[in-house]
Amino acid sequence: MSSESLERIARNKNVARAAARQLSMEQLRKLAEVIGEVIDQKKNEEVQRQEEEAEKARKLAEIREQINEAGLSLDDLVTEQPKRKRGRPPKSASKG
Repeated sequence: MSSESLERIARNKNVARAAARQLSMEQLRKLAEVIGEVIDQKKNEEVQRQEEEAEKARKLAEIREQINEAGLSLDDLVTEQPKRKRGRPPKSASKG
């Protein structure tokens, strides 16, 4: 079954019912179990991602506080950025 088919089933209740009619009760129970496990895994991944983002934000706030306490600004920490050349280099005049 392709991901497009799964998306179509997930979006439309009638399509899901039609697909379910082709499966036995045992297959439906197994499918429900697998989907439940996938949902739990996705929830756990989302919780972990949110915790990591919160930790990152906390560390960033700590660093900003330390910078302020030291009397520094972000400009003091960042060295001058190299100038980037934009566009293509000019064509050689010796071509001919």
